[in-house]
Amino acid sequence: MSLVMGTTRSDELMTRAHRLFPGGVNSPVRAFGAVGGTPRVIDRAAGARLWDVDGNELLDYVGSWGPMVLGHAHPAVVAAITEAAGRGTSYGAPNPHEVELGELVVEAMPAIERLRFVSSGTEAAMSAIRLARAATGRDAIIKMAGGYHGHADALLVEPGSGAIGMPASAGVTAGAARDTMVAPFNDLDAVERLLGSKPAAAVIVEPVAANVGVVRPAAGYLEGLRALATDHGALLIFDEVITGFRVARGGAQERYGVTPDLTVLGKIIGGGLPVGAYGGRAGFMAQVAPDGPMYQAGTLSGNPLAMAAGAATLRQLTPATYARLEQSGAALESGLAEAAHAIGVDVRISRVGSLLTIFMEAGRYPSFFHAMLDAGIMLPPSQHEAWFISTAHTSDDLALTVRAARTAFTESPAPAEDR
Repeated sequence: MSLVMGTTRSDELMTRAHRLFPGGVNSPVRAFGAVGGTPRVIDRAAGARLWDVDGNELLDYVGSWGPMVLGHAHPAVVAAITEAAGRGTSYGAPNPHEVELGELVVEAMPAIERLRFVSSGTEAAMSAIRLARAATGRDAIIKMAGGYHGHADALLVEPGSGAIGMPASAGVTAGAARDTMVAPFNDLDAVERLLGSKPAAAVIVEPVAANVGVVRPAAGYLEGLRALATDHGALLIFDEVITGFRVARGGAQERYGVTPDLTVLGKIIGGGLPVGAYGGRAGFMAQVAPDGPMYQAGTLSGNPLAMAAGAATLRQLTPATYARLEQSGAALESGLAEAAHAIGVDVRISRVGSLLTIFMEAGRYPSFFHAMLDAGIMLPPSQHEAWFISTAHTSDDLALTVRAARTAFTESPAPAEDR
């Protein structure tokens, strides 16, 4: 595959988009700010492939940032959405699909006894934090440096080591960030110091850090967080928006054998439609309105299309699915490493299941990204985002990717100042 049809239509549409949207996009990373150039405007998708508005075919490793674990337009998911849409797109009332999906989630994740569906991962994380504060009567929370939990004010914080939070976005007040403390990922001593300095309602963590590249938890780290949170009376929240139903059917909590108090979900449980959820032990969830005093609501929560798509997706995720994803991830990891080694390029590849990031010399990724794009391979337009492998990626697709990477490594030398 290669971009042989040009990008005229994408360029035209992006020019129009810049008149309408900040940066021409509706989510910042799509703007190609980290890699330069003009984004491709996507017209359709199927399996492991995208087609842009100019007709160029692209092998996709973005996967809508994770939910397309079965690939795009999986027949079972499309059929479920179509059937649900024929019955109406939104009720503002209970529907059978939300009960079905809720039962599938609870069956897969024993840490979740009850849950609440929302419409995004941001909303889910924000609500989980509010619930932790309601349950403990405390204000402070601890998050990890580089951990992304959506764009709620209190979670957009990235301060210096161990300090009380300062806003990392214009428009976030110091007051909103005041009770957010930050520790480095994989640093239990820092978390312990913070817990000792101020009573905390919660420790929230991505069990696999996936918004700074894929960073695995060190041996004993998640277990240590569990013990520290318990000892200090804080709730442990796993943000499994990316890892949930991705690194195992039961998420990272199954893969690493650590049970959080609350879990935040998104991505896959909507089958590609907007969705999120938070849940945990029944006693904690009893705090949520209308059962308890913690208010949270959403007109589109439990939307029947998203619930149907999510249920159809989760029903496809069998042990054989995860074995296949693990095999594909390992094959791509080893192939990329061998391709880089063969031509003397220094890279480090970090992988957990079907999540993967390739780290390379500073400044090298933009040229690598564009060389891959020119070869018809769509990668995340940022060095610090995960690649997502789906069940639709075949062994031939992986081999094609490795061959393209070997050429891209050659065509993307490090910047002169780094040589």
